[in-house]
Amino acid sequence: MLPKRIYQFVVIYLAALGGLLAIKLVFALSDYVIPSPADLWQTARTVFNRYLGDVLDTLAVAIVGHVLAIALATVVAIIGRLTNWVGALIKVAAYNLQAYPIVAVAPIIFILLGDGLASRLLIAAMICYFPLLLSFIGIFAEPVADIEHFYTMTGRMRWQLEVKIRAFENNAKLITVTAGSATLAMVGTIVAEFFGANAGIGYSLRIALYQSDMAKVLVALFLIGIFTSLYLALLERIGLWLQHKLLLPKGRAL
Repeated sequence: MLPKRIYQFVVIYLAALGGLLAIKLVFALSDYVIPSPADLWQTARTVFNRYLGDVLDTLAVAIVGHVLAIALATVVAIIGRLTNWVGALIKVAAYNLQAYPIVAVAPIIFILLGDGLASRLLIAAMICYFPLLLSFIGIFAEPVADIEHFYTMTGRMRWQLEVKIRAFENNAKLITVTAGSATLAMVGTIVAEFFGANAGIGYSLRIALYQSDMAKVLVALFLIGIFTSLYLALLERIGLWLQHKLLLPKGRAL
């Protein structure tokens, strides 16, 4: 799984890079607009160690923000699955808040919290929180009628069992949604750093763009893609481990 993820990203990156170099040749663009392979290699050798540290910093913030978003979305979705007014209120709030672009809210967060770790972490969590919440509400609010009917009729149904049944029957969806939202967490962290933070690869990208240094941008994008692929592969591996080690050995018994 891991080599496949890396292989796929490298192929896509090289294809995109080849496209840029083709445009450079066709339109005779200067190295200032699109760097030559030699310039790109020299820049990579110069900034690789610094950008590697920046990407790891960004990835650490993205992972913490992603974990916070998963925990909060799970709790809220469990409450939001209720059919009473509390569940309806949470659903309406989730749908309405989703309409607000985080990019528009980001300046307010930086004004209130400054340009440090707290702002980066909050924006990363917010960007991946709402898609997670909407998916989790949909999963936990959908009854598994065939299984739940038995426990309801025998008087053994409890809210913990109801949540467990729905999570068990939709575990593949939960894994897919969680892994997919990891990309949003990484993007959210980079966006936060790009807008106003003082650390991370997003901050380095902002400086590179101010300098109009396309070679630095391409090196940063390569490292971002590599480590995002690594994180996605790790999440998918954890999901499969949970599916096989915790669920299947029980013989689908709840």
